[in-house]
Amino acid sequence: MNRRLWAGGVALAVVLAAGGVWLAPRSPVASRAALAQPAPARPAEARTPLYYRNPADAADFSPTPKRDAQGRDYLPVYEEETPAPVATDAERTPLYYQDPSGRPAYSAVPRKTADGRDFVAVYEDPSAPPAAATAAAPTPAPGGGPGRLLYYRNPMGLPDTSPVPKKDSMGMDYIAVYEEEANQPAGTVTVSPQRVQMLGVRTEAAVERALTRSVRAVGTIAVDERRLVVVAPRFEGWIQRLLVNETGQPVRRGQPLFEVYSPELAAAEQEYVIAREAGRAMADADRAVRSSTAGIADAALARLRNFDLPEGEVTRLRRSGTVSRTLTLSAPIDGVVLEKNAVQGMRFAPGDTLYRLADLSTVWLLAEVFEQDLGLIRPGQEATIGLTAYPERSFDGKVTFLYPTVNATTRTARVRIEIPNPDQLLKPDMYATVEIAAAVGTAPMVVVPDSSVLDTGTRQTVLVERAAGRYEPRAVSVGRRADGYVEIRRGVAAGEKVVVGANFLIDAESNLRAALQAFAPPPAAPGQEAPR
Repeated sequence: MNRRLWAGGVALAVVLAAGGVWLAPRSPVASRAALAQPAPARPAEARTPLYYRNPADAADFSPTPKRDAQGRDYLPVYEEETPAPVATDAERTPLYYQDPSGRPAYSAVPRKTADGRDFVAVYEDPSAPPAAATAAAPTPAPGGGPGRLLYYRNPMGLPDTSPVPKKDSMGMDYIAVYEEEANQPAGTVTVSPQRVQMLGVRTEAAVERALTRSVRAVGTIAVDERRLVVVAPRFEGWIQRLLVNETGQPVRRGQPLFEVYSPELAAAEQEYVIAREAGRAMADADRAVRSSTAGIADAALARLRNFDLPEGEVTRLRRSGTVSRTLTLSAPIDGVVLEKNAVQGMRFAPGDTLYRLADLSTVWLLAEVFEQDLGLIRPGQEATIGLTAYPERSFDGKVTFLYPTVNATTRTARVRIEIPNPDQLLKPDMYATVEIAAAVGTAPMVVVPDSSVLDTGTRQTVLVERAAGRYEPRAVSVGRRADGYVEIRRGVAAGEKVVVGANFLIDAESNLRAALQAFAPPPAAPGQEAPR
């Protein structure tokens, strides 16, 4: 019995001793030191940052190293870093407020629904608000955009903006609008490099150059009026013998055309012969008689010259002193017979046209130039002539005269172009086309390809490339056009690049954007409700 009591007392003493040790109070300092002791961390070089955050704005982050506007490096954030203590709802500022039923209705300030329920606050920390609010909250746009974020616009282009991230009725996120994009001129379009390649956008720089415009016209070949003559005797007679008896026959200067008999011409020759013989017979008479006789002979010779007697015939008459029964008339120029009225045996009166001759070694082209092109034409300009009769050849000419009148029916004026014709290929009344190289202006001017100008009839616009993929529609004042280029009098400077290909597609998007910007209200200020 005593042994059992002794064994129980020993066991109780052991239990009490162990419990005293377990219940003994620990040192507060030692406990806090143990809790505060951090786990050994890996060196920074061996860790991989999750992302990088703005040193001045924790909401602005980047997946890669970058710098802020002041040149400061973004701070790396590692997985092991302990998050900051979560603030209470009273200490945090909501990003925006959302309809409690989950509908796409948002507000920048507290508000109530139509049935009196409060809008639910949405915070930057997605773990604080209710699960329903976070599920329907729109995705905020990441930081690092081009410039300061101004507001968010409707993704479908509707005139609706919001100062906070938002979704439209179809659940699409609103698009962030940054300061750099908003400060662009109205209608400026930004196109990604992929779309630039897909659309085939081409640009060309505006340059200063002199323009030469080709003025095209039609006309007909005509005889050079300075090389046209007629054969019309000044006396009456009969054609005894016709030596050139074909129209179109070429003749040489001095070649006999026909022989005529003229009683009037024969009488004048006889009068000269008699007066000359009388002067010889009175060689011993006094001076007055000799002078009178010589005057009669000179008058008879002058009459023969007035009949346009060939000089060879006058020389023969003075040398031989015999009267010829017939007279041979010759061609006065080299040329061809354009018109022949002479017939062998016919009687002609003084002034009758027996032949019409023309020298075709040089011909005229009488071109009909439209009234709008007359200001570009100047004497001395070079011209290129083409004829349907010789499609493989072209002829060179020179502008020599602009006729002073305009045809009231066709609104054209004649321009005379002189063309050498040594081979007699160009014939009167042939139809021809002409191209005149006319200089536009007297000094170089700023020009762009005419395909770059979008002309509505009352307004001309070009798309200027401000940067790679960014195009600004700009109104211009255009002038003269030539060689596929158009003069820009105002709106574009030399060196600026303009769109020359796919500009209609960009212009359509630019016009739509400019129209939407005109109807879009300005972004809501802080503390005001976003427009809906």
